[in-house]
Amino acid sequence: MTRVLLAPDKFKGSLSAEGVAAALASGLRRVRPDARIDCLPVADGGDGTVDAAVASGFARVGVEVRGPTGEPVATSYARRGSVGVVEMADACGLVRLPGGVPAPLAASSRGLGEAMVAALDAGCRELVVGIGGSASTDGGRGLLEALGARTDDGLDLSGLHPALAATRVVVACDVDNPLTGPEGAAAVYAPQKGATPEDVAVLDARLGEWADLVAAATGRDLRSVPGAGAAGGVGFGLVAVLGAELRPGIELMLDLLGFADRVVGTDLVVTGEGSLDEQSLRGKAPVGVSSAAGLAGAPVVAVCGRRLLSPDQLVAAGIGSAYALTDVEPDLDTCLREPARLLADLGERLAREHLG
Repeated sequence: MTRVLLAPDKFKGSLSAEGVAAALASGLRRVRPDARIDCLPVADGGDGTVDAAVASGFARVGVEVRGPTGEPVATSYARRGSVGVVEMADACGLVRLPGGVPAPLAASSRGLGEAMVAALDAGCRELVVGIGGSASTDGGRGLLEALGARTDDGLDLSGLHPALAATRVVVACDVDNPLTGPEGAAAVYAPQKGATPEDVAVLDARLGEWADLVAAATGRDLRSVPGAGAAGGVGFGLVAVLGAELRPGIELMLDLLGFADRVVGTDLVVTGEGSLDEQSLRGKAPVGVSSAAGLAGAPVVAVCGRRLLSPDQLVAAGIGSAYALTDVEPDLDTCLREPARLLADLGERLAREHLG
C-alpha cells in the first residue's frame, strides 16, 4: 500500500498546520483513495507549537495567564503523561498585544511562566518550551517571577516552584545571540517589537543589570551563552536559572511528535509553510522535516503559499519540488482567503505527479 506522510507547518495568518494537512489529504484521496495518508502537523517552537502537540495525541489543557501587557489571556498547554508543552507566542507573544500595539519597554514574559506553573502543578516533570514569537525583552524576568523568584531587592530564588528541582526543561531555540551587546536581544530583535534606538539602549542596559543580578544569585554569568538572547532574553532566564537545555526548534518538535517512527516505510513526505524563502533555509520546519525524512530514505516535496527558492536551493535542502498556491491561483488575496480549497487542488496534482 502506498504511504504518504503529511508534515506541514502552518500557513501563517491563513491556515493552521492541521488545516493544511487535512486539505492536502482531501486532494490526495481524490486521485489515490487507496493510499494510506498519515497527518502529522509540525511546528518549530513558535505559534502553533501546542496545536501540533495536540494533533499528535497530547491533551489540551486550558489555562488563563497574563498577556504581554498584563491583560488576562485564555491560552493552553499540551500534556501527555508527565510531559508538558508550553508556548510563549499564544500566552504572551506578539499576537497577544492588545490591538497589535507594540509595548517594547513594558511587555513581559510572565504569562509563559504562569503556563509553566500550571503544567508543573498538574504533575508535568518534563517541559518543552516554545519561545518563538515573543513580544518582550525582559531577559525572562517576568517568567521567573511567575515561577516564584523575587526580584524586588536583588534576586531571591528560594521561592522557586519546588517541582522545578525534579523537572527537565527543554527549550526550542533557533538563534545563537548573546543576551547583551551589539548582537544581543535588544539590539537585534527589539526593533522588530517596536523599539526605537533610544528604547534599545534602555533595554540593553536593563538586560545587563538583570544579568548581574542573576550572576550574583547563581554564581554563574551566562549572558554570553549562544541562545541567551532568544525571545528577548527568555533563553537566558531559562538556561541561567533553571538549567534548561536549548535545542533547535524543529528538531525538538520532530522528536516530541515521534516523526522518526512515523516516517518509516513512507513513500512520500509532504511538508511546507506559508512562505518558502531564504528564511526557510535557516532551521525552519520544511528543511527540518526534509532532513529527518532523508535519514529514512523518504522523498520529500513541499507546498507553500508562495515559493521564493530556486530549484537548486530546494534540491540542496532535500526537497525534490515545491508547489505554491500561486501556481494555481495568481491572486494573492484569494490565496489568503481560500487556502484549503487551493491546497486540496495541489494535493490532487501531487498525487498524479508523485504517486502514479
